[in-house]
Amino acid sequence: MNVVVMAAGMGKRMKSALPKVLHPLAGKPLLAHVLARSRELAPGKLVVIHGHGGESVQRALGAPDLLWALQSPQLGTGHAVAQALPLLDDDAPTLILSGDVPLIQLATLQRLLAAAGTDKLGILTVDMPDPTGYGRIVRRDGRITAIVEHKDADEATRRIREINTGILVVPTVPLKRWLAALKNDNVQGEYYLTDIVAMAVADGVPVVSAQPDAIWETQGINSKQQLAELERLWQRELAERLMTDGVMLADPARIDIRGPLTCGTDVSIDVNCVFEGTVVLGNDVKIGANCVLIDTELGNGTVLQPFTHLQGTKVGEMGTLGPFSRLRPGTVLGNDVHVGNFVEMKAAQVGDGSKAGHLSYVGDATVGRNVNIGAGTITCNYDGANKHHTTIGDDVFVGSDTQFVAPVTVGSGVSIAAGTTVWKDVAPGVLVLNPRQQAERSDYQRPVKKKKT
Repeated sequence: MNVVVMAAGMGKRMKSALPKVLHPLAGKPLLAHVLARSRELAPGKLVVIHGHGGESVQRALGAPDLLWALQSPQLGTGHAVAQALPLLDDDAPTLILSGDVPLIQLATLQRLLAAAGTDKLGILTVDMPDPTGYGRIVRRDGRITAIVEHKDADEATRRIREINTGILVVPTVPLKRWLAALKNDNVQGEYYLTDIVAMAVADGVPVVSAQPDAIWETQGINSKQQLAELERLWQRELAERLMTDGVMLADPARIDIRGPLTCGTDVSIDVNCVFEGTVVLGNDVKIGANCVLIDTELGNGTVLQPFTHLQGTKVGEMGTLGPFSRLRPGTVLGNDVHVGNFVEMKAAQVGDGSKAGHLSYVGDATVGRNVNIGAGTITCNYDGANKHHTTIGDDVFVGSDTQFVAPVTVGSGVSIAAGTTVWKDVAPGVLVLNPRQQAERSDYQRPVKKKKT
């Protein structure tokens, strides 16, 4: 089939310089949701009609399988689809979607396509409790005869609750003929795509309908308020799916999922957690409140204490992290690793059984097995121009307030005294400390705070 996605609108009510279809929902642009769903149908032609902010839309979402049609000026939905006609395959039906209706589901589209076949005009409709503002589906003896826009409808027509969602599938050859015959003699002075329905009826082409599983699938975005409402609705839907699969959520109203989230058995997630990109949680993983996980994988039995922030990280089994830990991209932890409060790691590989309890930075480093990293430890990996690597062997004890001046390698079994600066390689099995003296004076007078006059 052909798929045409209308994405040319300015979105004035968004009150933003960002094109409407690039506003994010669940972590990705509205249009990206529609394109992902379209690709699931494996169309022969996938055309995006762009207009306002078209160059930025192409930069953000351009891909080899996309064809682009410019609508300028924007003279209505019929005029928009007409811009895509030269790119379409005449031998396949054309499915028309809206770039600001992001949550349409695959099963719904398949139902519409099955109803329409290759020779019928199919319309996705819903019954709305309050249809104000929507085009009404006009039927005679149960058959669709026309779609009338709200602004052009009389009072009797406005009482109809069945509305047009804007999603249609049309045989392509008659579509071209009907679009060429459109007129703009209506209240808005635009060329309405919906006017082709009456033309199809006049030509004897059957007009059929299908309905979605849920009304929210067809909700469009025209304002920041609608965007926020649909975000919460979709997050609740994702939360319900997680709970159906056995995930324990402390509060399904307080979770944000902005990418694929895969959970094993007996996973529990506390409130206000955010999952971005691709996140994988193993069995028996426990996530504390207010955690952020971005493109991260947690092994079985791992526990995150509250306020832990992980990005581009892989954690082995039985890890304990947080509270207030931050693991940055490239960090890989082995099994039974502990990363405590106010510890930051970046591009660090940490072996099984090692721990950094608090107040440390480990960056561009390889840390062996069963290493203890004391409080205040820093890998000094940046010389002002380049990053350098620190290697720490197995069974190393690192005392508090230690600085590793990279590049440096510490052998296995080393003990490092508190307050040591390690600036050259260390052989295995030794004690490392910096010589120092401690002096005492009996004549010292502690300063006294001056009184205000």
